[in-house]
Amino acid sequence: MLLMTIKENTGWLLSQWNLTYSVGWEQICKAIYFMFDYYDNTEILVDEKLIDLSSKEEILKIDEARNMTIRGISKIIKAPLMITFFNQTSVVNVNVAKVNEEFKTADYQKFNFSMCQYMDSIELSMYR
Repeated sequence: MLLMTIKENTGWLLSQWNLTYSVGWEQICKAIYFMFDYYDNTEILVDEKLIDLSSKEEILKIDEARNMTIRGISKIIKAPLMITFFNQTSVVNVNVAKVNEEFKTADYQKFNFSMCQYMDSIELSMYR
């Protein structure tokens, strides 16, 4: 994935990434499914509406929509994190709370270094 923009907004770093290729709903569901276990207090939203899930496997059966978001406390990044995928596009929005030194400022190079491998792993999970 390629980091396109980053900016600060009241306690958060807001960024936009581009996937290598546009993805469809199946790939988005796979990515969210893959990430699910790496969050605490995990919430899944479809078109900005919270989805009630009884199991992780239900993610793969969610009806197609415009976008899907996963949010919670990332066990890997160790910060509140929200990632939104947009159906049939290559756009991914990522919001990270400014809760530690690593994510204090909107420095493109530093943020890219911190997040790029994580985002690449997510993209690869879409094709498993």
